[in-house]
Amino acid sequence: MSGRRGLGARWLRRRPLRTRLAMAAAAAVALVAIGVCAAAFFVIRYKLYQQLDQNLAQSAGLIAQQHRAEGPGVMTGECRFLGAPACSQIVPEDPANDPSKPYLLPVTQPTRSVAAGQQTPYYSNFTLPGGKPGRMYTTTFGKDGEAVQVALRADIAERGVSQAASLLSAVGGAGVLLSGLGGYWVSRTGLAPITRLTATAERIAATRDARHRIELPPGPPGREDEVTRLAATFNTMLAELEESVAARRRLVADASHELRTPLTALRTNAELLARAERLTDAQRDRASGALGRQLREVTGLVNDLIELAREEEPQPLLEEVRLAPLVAHGVDAARGHWPAVPFGLQVAPEAVDLSVPGVPARLSRLLTNLLDNAAKFSPPGAPVEVALTRTALTVRDHGPGIAEEDLPYVFDRFYRAEKARALPGSGLGLAMARQIAHAHGAELTAERAPGGGAQFRLTLPGRT
Repeated sequence: MSGRRGLGARWLRRRPLRTRLAMAAAAAVALVAIGVCAAAFFVIRYKLYQQLDQNLAQSAGLIAQQHRAEGPGVMTGECRFLGAPACSQIVPEDPANDPSKPYLLPVTQPTRSVAAGQQTPYYSNFTLPGGKPGRMYTTTFGKDGEAVQVALRADIAERGVSQAASLLSAVGGAGVLLSGLGGYWVSRTGLAPITRLTATAERIAATRDARHRIELPPGPPGREDEVTRLAATFNTMLAELEESVAARRRLVADASHELRTPLTALRTNAELLARAERLTDAQRDRASGALGRQLREVTGLVNDLIELAREEEPQPLLEEVRLAPLVAHGVDAARGHWPAVPFGLQVAPEAVDLSVPGVPARLSRLLTNLLDNAAKFSPPGAPVEVALTRTALTVRDHGPGIAEEDLPYVFDRFYRAEKARALPGSGLGLAMARQIAHAHGAELTAERAPGGGAQFRLTLPGRT
């Protein structure tokens, strides 16, 4: 038996979800329909026989009143008719007291027991002479040692029970059929969003185009069902995937564009140095210096791209980083790299011992990018102001500032404002800084500083 159940379970698991859902819904509705029909049948049967039994009890009481003074024997014999008077007879406890004329109704040992008071009155079914169904009631007669038996034809009750069985069987069969149709409709309607989701996923897998979306059914927001929320979540995931693919394509295109110029210059200088015997010493030195600068530029660009490709910090590398010493070290390094630019550092007293979970090298890279960007736009002698408080780190320069139309794009990869296109750099520093900030749960924003210049604010995690 367990092997059969296992085989049935395996067969069911191999069916499509729509088929299993339809079968489950149909089985549930069919069981309810069959249960209701069965309950209705037993109720109707009980009521029909209850009415017949009430007639028998009334007839027994009437016989007892009318024939109280008579002895054992047949009182009435009209069982061949459907209505009263019923067949009735009085039966003594002792068979020796039976009348000479035979009884019309069957007399058994339980009948004698009722007459003797040893058994309670009871109802029974039997077959009347002529093959008609009958129902009999046996009870005490009123005298000690005698019982009265009353019978009626049960044709009407049995016919009603048979008709009820036929009608309810038809209703149950129709209910099972409708349950199958309803289960199919429920599975088809309920799984329609999942079907569309599957078709969309298959179409995306075939075309590699993440612009497809699942059409959501109309309805008030906030009252969607689980399947609709799943479809909406899948659409959100597709939008994120589309944005990721678009960002990757933009990155590849922008990187190719940015690398084309230095690589062309590298090839030109390399070809020029390959014919070094034709060059003067000054020309060779100039070509060698240009080749070295271009190699450093390409190396820096490639390193920036590798750093930018990192999505988040590995959790095992995180540690508690004290920000004040890290910022002080970064400012000292910037002073050595930009000797013409004065750097000022101000650390609030409450931030002296401030620490955050992070990767020291990555946080140092974030600060270096901000300081290099500020120094690059600072006019000679204009200071770069760095301030660390318990809630944020700010870096401000006194340069031309950020144009209003450039503010939304300053953190985009390879984006360079009109004023910055003549300056060195690849346009990746600020994008990398924001990515490092997001990886550490912080928020990096840019704004126009009061009095001129640009100000970048790093809001520390959990301290807004």
